[in-house]
Amino acid sequence: MDWISELFWGEGVAHTVLLFAAVIAIGISLGKMKVFGISLGITFVLFIGILLGHFGFKVNHDILHFMKEFGLILFVYSIGLQVGPGFFASFKKGGITLNMLAMGVVFLGVITTLVLHYITHIPMQTMVGILSGAVTNTPGLGAAQQAFTDMHGVHDSSIALGYAVAYPLAVVGVIASIVLMKYIFKINAEKETKDLNAIQKTDEHIELISLEVSNPAIYGKSIRYIHQLIERQFIISRVLHKATNRIEIPSSQTILNAGDKMYVATTPRNQSAVTAFLGHTIEMGQDAWDMLDTHLVSRRILITKAGVNGRPIRQLNFRANFGVNITRVNRSGVDLIADPNLQLQIGDRVTVVGDENAIKSVERILGNQMKRLREPNLIPIFIGIFFGVLLGSIPFTFPGIPQPVKLGLAGGPLIVAILISIFGPKYHLVTYTTMSANLMLREIGICLFLACVGLGAGENFVSTIVYNGGLNWIGYGVLITVIPLLIIGFIGRAVFHINYYTLMGLLAGSTTDPPALAYSNSTAGNDAPAVSYATVYPLTMFLRVLCAQLLILFFC
Repeated sequence: MDWISELFWGEGVAHTVLLFAAVIAIGISLGKMKVFGISLGITFVLFIGILLGHFGFKVNHDILHFMKEFGLILFVYSIGLQVGPGFFASFKKGGITLNMLAMGVVFLGVITTLVLHYITHIPMQTMVGILSGAVTNTPGLGAAQQAFTDMHGVHDSSIALGYAVAYPLAVVGVIASIVLMKYIFKINAEKETKDLNAIQKTDEHIELISLEVSNPAIYGKSIRYIHQLIERQFIISRVLHKATNRIEIPSSQTILNAGDKMYVATTPRNQSAVTAFLGHTIEMGQDAWDMLDTHLVSRRILITKAGVNGRPIRQLNFRANFGVNITRVNRSGVDLIADPNLQLQIGDRVTVVGDENAIKSVERILGNQMKRLREPNLIPIFIGIFFGVLLGSIPFTFPGIPQPVKLGLAGGPLIVAILISIFGPKYHLVTYTTMSANLMLREIGICLFLACVGLGAGENFVSTIVYNGGLNWIGYGVLITVIPLLIIGFIGRAVFHINYYTLMGLLAGSTTDPPALAYSNSTAGNDAPAVSYATVYPLTMFLRVLCAQLLILFFC
């Protein structure tokens, strides 16, 4: 029966796979249980890992380290791909404010650590370990260990123990702070969702309106001239000329005259200005336009051909070649104005207006085959991970700091994923992944990460708590976790009136806490937590690593 002993207590491949499968399966199953209406979800994988680690279930150290870092890379990279398209837009919607508040969380955590250091006289290297665990920041732990070793030539195990002891309750503390903010401000989930949708609608929604030209200043002027004059986002889908009573799919050279009627796509922000400049609104919906000319139809076509990826609408020249216009582009559920310079991407759904036969020709060019989207595009994913790891490994040297600072294996891939999702199509790199594929990649990554952290901390977890003052360390870690989050959370909500779902991502991102983000995503049911998390994560990660090194360099 040696094979059973080797399978359950050895360090072979079969044992490793078996242990990871058990930890993740049990953790996810128990994580679905609710206590007082709250479930920890995937986060419970961490505690199952600690439990099994305590009872002697081990994984080879090198394998454990690799799986933990690789799982984290998969998680943050898939998050970056998901939120990338809305990342820069988020800065226009308060991203600077979010980053300032995240900096407040970081610096309040450092101040709390310093105060506890002087009150308790716990060595600073141990306090930095507790700090790193309290904010669930593994790169900060690594930076602190490296800085201490470089300074003193020896390794201090208390840094890692402080991290391991503080980490589990830090995960709970971040989630508890998020939940507590909900009760403090009596958050109404339906109202928050409605307010969030209203904000998104104002910024991104497309309005379809019918107008009649009544502004003498544009009589006899071309659509191109009018666009240059008004400098607002709008697309004219169809024009009914009064003089000829004929419907036209307009081009940039189409001339508008008094009494001409137009079907216009624009944004709520631009609607009043476009309406006032062109004329006045009329009661004429799409059905009425369709009845005027049965030869003109409107179709939504799915872009699935790689040759179209990254090409601007202007370059396709559909109006000249086929007599059709692209009026709207739906990307990841968001409608965009079909600006001539807008670059199309795989997975976009474009609304095309024109003759039915012409639309069929356009359909052949764009693809419109769902089967192609189901094929995974693995090359861009691993190219992105390659450059993400490369970026995260580059040391940045700053004056007055003896040790270089790195973004790490989390910060680098996240930044590259955001950039590649935004700029990849420009270089004809297909970055599209289905939501289900992205979610699968993300969940596998976070499960592996949590299982590794739990198994690694489980062996010495109880002994540290019982014999080495670990109970006190846990308490100090909770203070470092909760105090900054509650202060900044209160300021963010009461002073800046930040939407609760955005606030969830801010609090999770300011502690670089993937489990808290997973909880926020599942609770919110929208992308707002992930977007705000990604908005503050890069700067927060940099500051966490920098602060951990500075505390070691100046206080040890």
